[in-house]
Amino acid sequence: MRHFMLVLGLGAAISAASPAMGPAWAQMDILGGGKKPAPATQAIDKAAPPARIATQDGAAAVRRANAYFNGVTTLVGDFTQTGNDGKKTSGTLSVQKPGKLRFEYDRPSPLEIIADGTSVAIRNRKLATQDLYFIGQTPLKFLLKQNIDLARDTKILDVTQAADVTTIKIEDKATFGGTSRISLVFNSSDFSLRNWVVTDPQGYETRVVLSNVDLKKTPDPSLFRINYDRTDNN
Repeated sequence: MRHFMLVLGLGAAISAASPAMGPAWAQMDILGGGKKPAPATQAIDKAAPPARIATQDGAAAVRRANAYFNGVTTLVGDFTQTGNDGKKTSGTLSVQKPGKLRFEYDRPSPLEIIADGTSVAIRNRKLATQDLYFIGQTPLKFLLKQNIDLARDTKILDVTQAADVTTIKIEDKATFGGTSRISLVFNSSDFSLRNWVVTDPQGYETRVVLSNVDLKKTPDPSLFRINYDRTDNN
């Protein structure tokens, strides 16, 4: 059984994780036996080699995407996550650039995902666990970086445009467990981010759809606080 499928696309089926397995991240042995690392020092601004974009229209779409992301300083909204098995969960998303975000799942899910600009904490309220990972290994650089250039910071695979949406497919090799592919879907009218799909290194997909997005509201700074001394920060 695969252990988890997160909104971050860091693996598969967290919603189906068995409590008897213990912390899902420890089972993957990503950071050496599941031991808690010291606060990460890896920067999220590490750049990938520049990518070439095939068409002028594609290049223009990437520039519009960059302009949207770089114009966002804060973001508050709702999300609906669909896993590879079709199971849906929902919650709230808060972002404060650079590097801070929080995905808080609606109950009965016990999950919280917090990035404080240095590390990412995966917390399970029910199991009273907290696992820490390097922020630079998340595939959500487009939400975290102060200044993003998709062609520089990721590898662009494809750009497709329809009447109502534009999709930019990118690849990131610096993510948990190997290379992840992300499809960013924008509303063609104002080029606001509509949803994204992360395909993890094993081929499992997580779709995240945004709604009720507010780009003016400033999140409470306490939302992004990680307690490094406790496994349960409730």
